[in-house]
Amino acid sequence: MEPELDSTKAAAGNRKHLAMLERLSKRTATSSADSPEASPVASFLSRFAAAKVAAESALSACRSSPDDAPASLATASAAVDDLERLVAEASHSLPPYELRSALAAVSDLRAAHKLAASEIRPKKSFSFRNKSKATKIPPQDPPATLQPPPELPKPSFDAILPGFGFRGRNGATLVKDLRVASEKDGDFTLADLVSCEVYLKGKCRALYIHKLRDCRVFIGPVFGSVLIEDVESCTFVMAAHQIRIHEARATDFYLRVRSRPIIEDCSGVRFAPHALRYVGIEEDLRDSGLEEDTGNWANVDDFKWLRAVQSPNWSLVPEEERLPTVDISEVQETEDCN
Repeated sequence: MEPELDSTKAAAGNRKHLAMLERLSKRTATSSADSPEASPVASFLSRFAAAKVAAESALSACRSSPDDAPASLATASAAVDDLERLVAEASHSLPPYELRSALAAVSDLRAAHKLAASEIRPKKSFSFRNKSKATKIPPQDPPATLQPPPELPKPSFDAILPGFGFRGRNGATLVKDLRVASEKDGDFTLADLVSCEVYLKGKCRALYIHKLRDCRVFIGPVFGSVLIEDVESCTFVMAAHQIRIHEARATDFYLRVRSRPIIEDCSGVRFAPHALRYVGIEEDLRDSGLEEDTGNWANVDDFKWLRAVQSPNWSLVPEEERLPTVDISEVQETEDCN
């Protein structure tokens, strides 16, 4: 019974957040009755709550139906994947608190999934140990007590990011042609890179960037969202529909973006127009709905600066300091994706 108590403890951390989501969902649903359209936040809360229930139901099925536990675990894993993708796609329209709360809820569900998997695996080995040692334990000795599995640490932001991409490299040149990759038009991740140059040709659905230092990153069109967290002394050249940037320091962004870029907890970040070329980029931009430069690269929203005057956290790159257009057509692909 003790492993079940641990799983209950792992799930209990989410209840407060769930209650908050349900209250907000009910409140926004009530207010939306007076308006023809629900707000983006209300729509997200509704979809998030439904997807979260689906993930929790699959996790519950692991314990209620042990014979079907492997299938339920797979279903739960897919449901959590869908949940984190939903958060990433809505990140550009969510207030900071809701975004962080949603990411924390996804992280807790991922931990609960790992805990459920650890509860299922040890049962067979424990039963074998009892059988093999039954004749060696004196009858008068008290039976050995099962120790509950250690509590798993909460996964970091990096742990919940999609797995395909470049991770954990130092001083490397990393190249990928997404037009010929098996994960074509999927999600891509850059994480834990130091002093690297990254070149991605072709388009992807979503891009996740976490913990980069002193890197130069050149990205083909992203027809969904870009979520950037914890970068310093980097240069990014990219085109996307939505771009949200957290905790960036002393970093330049050369952008083509359909909506206004959003920054939070940033300092010393600068913006300039898109400056990337490779053979076929015009077709990729057109297929992604990014053939037109809207000029939004210069219209930045700082969510932590609510005054009427210009935020001191960002500025435009002076024209004399801007990069010339970078052509990556001849850069050769590497095989370091994992």
